[in-house]
Amino acid sequence: MKRLAVICSLLVVATASACSSSKISHSPALPSGDGFMAAFNNGDAPGVAGLYTQDAMVLPPDAVRLDGRQAIEQFWQGAIDAGLTNLVLETVEMDVSGDTTYEVGNLFLDAPGADGELSTISGKYIVIWKYGEDGEWRLHRDIWNVNPAPAEK
Repeated sequence: MKRLAVICSLLVVATASACSSSKISHSPALPSGDGFMAAFNNGDAPGVAGLYTQDAMVLPPDAVRLDGRQAIEQFWQGAIDAGLTNLVLETVEMDVSGDTTYEVGNLFLDAPGADGELSTISGKYIVIWKYGEDGEWRLHRDIWNVNPAPAEK
C-alpha cells in the first residue's frame, strides 16, 4: 500500500477542461489540460514535458522538487512506466491575469495495486500557466496530492 501511495505521489499533474471568463486580450483560448491528458494516457512523456515552460517546476507529494523539462520528462516517464493510466483532469476554478492563469482542479487515474488490478485514485491539483511568446499556454508550476483511500469495510 505504501508503494501504491508513493506511485500515486508520482503522478498527476495537472489540468483540465476549458473554462469560461477570461481577462486576457491576446488569446481567445484559455489553457486546457486536454493535451496533457492525451499525452499522458498515450504514454508520451516527452509530449507531456513539452507542455511545460523551460523553467517549469513540478512539486510532487513526498518527493523533491523537479526543475526543468528534462527532469519533468523523467518523472512522468516513471509514472507511465509504473502503470498509471486513464488520467482525467477536471477544472474546478480558473482565473486569468495577463499572461498568467491559475487553475484548481480534481484528478482521477488508474493505478495498479499489489495484485496488478487497477484501482481508481483521486486527488486535487493547482497549476500555474504562463502564456508564451509562441502563443501557447504552458504549465509553469504544478503541485498536487492524492486523496485518502476510502476506508475498507
